[in-house]
Amino acid sequence: MQIWIFFCNFAAIFSKKLNFCKKMENIEPIIEEQLEPKEPQQMTLDPFFRIHDFLVAHAFMPIRRQLMDEIDWEDRLIAIKGGRGVGKTDFLLSRVKEIETEWRNMPEPEYKGRRKPRKSLKDIRPCLYVSFNDFCFTEHTLLELAGAFAKTGGKYLFLDQLFKYPNWSRELKRCYSKYRDLHIVFCATPVMPIDEDNNDIKGIVKTYNLRGFSFREYLNIQTGLKLRSYTLEEIIQRHASISREICERVRPLDYFRNYLDHGYYPSYLESKSFETELLKVMNSQLEVDVLMIKQIDVACLHKLRKLLYILMQDAPCALNVSNISEAIGLSRATTMNYIKYLKDSRLINLLYPEGKAFPMKPTKVYMHNTNVAQMNIARVIAPIDLYETYFYMAVHGAHKVNATDRSAMFIVDGKYYFDVREKASMRDTIRPTAVGEVELGRGNQMPLWLLGFLY
Repeated sequence: MQIWIFFCNFAAIFSKKLNFCKKMENIEPIIEEQLEPKEPQQMTLDPFFRIHDFLVAHAFMPIRRQLMDEIDWEDRLIAIKGGRGVGKTDFLLSRVKEIETEWRNMPEPEYKGRRKPRKSLKDIRPCLYVSFNDFCFTEHTLLELAGAFAKTGGKYLFLDQLFKYPNWSRELKRCYSKYRDLHIVFCATPVMPIDEDNNDIKGIVKTYNLRGFSFREYLNIQTGLKLRSYTLEEIIQRHASISREICERVRPLDYFRNYLDHGYYPSYLESKSFETELLKVMNSQLEVDVLMIKQIDVACLHKLRKLLYILMQDAPCALNVSNISEAIGLSRATTMNYIKYLKDSRLINLLYPEGKAFPMKPTKVYMHNTNVAQMNIARVIAPIDLYETYFYMAVHGAHKVNATDRSAMFIVDGKYYFDVREKASMRDTIRPTAVGEVELGRGNQMPLWLLGFLY
């Protein structure tokens, strides 16, 4: 009897397990079907064109940037490199607007002596601006975008926030090779590897630097004038006559102090707190340009901020790496690397003697521009410190600026020795001297503000 009961119980348990397995067999195909990745939908450009049209219609550039005429737009791969807040996006949109305006103003085509009506921009789209902030690029690729645009007959593809896309340089090279009628222009942050630092696009990309407003551009915006730029040689040789010609049309010193305070960044034109906006820019430079792109642990952000604050307290100044390392709790080597990151992100400038460069210690540290230099609310910066910072900022974009062993403050391009002074001297100086508080030049003493006419 007990044996019979045992077999009955065993049969019941076996039957339940068998039924359970059959149920699992029925469920398994459903699970597999649910886990299969969906085929990505074909990329449609209509949403991008809607955003493109809105942004181009509302783009505002108060003046035409000089860089616009320095770029060879026939190149097929162009990088516009610039620090945060200097107007790279507006620069791209301004170029888009120019191309589309030129396209509209082209004469209507003729066929057998008769003019054919020109198609509208809705039918033929020569340009497309795309920001890689769009989440669709988690599923679609840059190559798909370029292919879809090229298929419509598009010629100029403008890309923003490209650093957020993985393997961006590798795909740019593929686009360059595959779509030979397509011109690609992209924004690049200062820390993105371009040119010689990037084997993917080395030799095929042409890089241009977009800086903040020069004093000349600021003056033109504020006055509505169209004052032209001058070369450094022109300024050195005939600064007296140039400054006199400009002063016949405007009083530059009436605007110079405001420019040093807030004129470098285009955000001063917006009806917002300039200091608040500049703080956002500076923090983005640390949090995105340094931490994200350089792939530094976010736990190091506080040390980076502290390092920047220490430099803001004294710059322009000699660099005491040992004291700074102790203050922020890092090794000397790591501190020097962090200083290099701040330079690469265009928060500071480093002045080296001729023939010297990183990782050697610089002669002096400057803030990148006078607007950033005045962001330390605990410090009233001395005029001469502000003028030195302005000199470096104005000249080093297109010229090589170094420290010198002589009594001069700077040597430019290895041949021009310069001093910077707050006030003019009664006697003429031996070498070119940029003076902060004079409007007209005489002898070797030139107005410091005039160096803001280099671009």
